[in-house]
Amino acid sequence: MSAPVLTRWFATIDSDRPEDILGMIAPDFTFSIVFGTGSAAATDFNGGRPAMEGYLAQREKGVLTHHVLTASTVGSDELVLGQARRGGAFESSFVACARLDGDGKVSRLIIGRSPELDVEAR
Repeated sequence: MSAPVLTRWFATIDSDRPEDILGMIAPDFTFSIVFGTGSAAATDFNGGRPAMEGYLAQREKGVLTHHVLTASTVGSDELVLGQARRGGAFESSFVACARLDGDGKVSRLIIGRSPELDVEAR
């Protein structure tokens, strides 16, 4: 199982240069990141490239790390399930799906995140 573009996406987001993901997006890129913060509260960041630039500007840099637990590719779609961790401790679970264009760039992206469910907890 693998999702090479999304795996690289999250590695880039966690790097010293998260803005490098902008080189991974297609000209017609649109996205939605539903960012749950608990107690039924969530923010939906969405739009095109300018909205992604705004999202990158407001997020904490170098604080959270993304850990892909499972990944798969079906046709031009990549899907991952993972955890975001702060200082190695669980912060949230996330799911992500990217639809790639013919050049292997992210055309559509949807990410959902919630601290209310730890997918690794038993």
